[in-house]
Amino acid sequence: MDDRDRLIISLAAQLRAERETREAFATAIRNGSVSMDVLEAILTDPVPVITREDIIGVQRWLSKHSH
Repeated sequence: MDDRDRLIISLAAQLRAERETREAFATAIRNGSVSMDVLEAILTDPVPVITREDIIGVQRWLSKHSH
């Protein structure tokens, strides 16, 4: 895996984490459970580690869009 591949994987993981955080926030708002504790938990949620699914997805994308 070269630097470009690692960058793409990192960006994909970051995007996924941001989407999950936004969804958790939207769910909390819809349920009326947005307290200071919930906001703090959402805002301090760590970015998940890169999973095998992330790597496979990026590899598929790369194989379709390379060349």
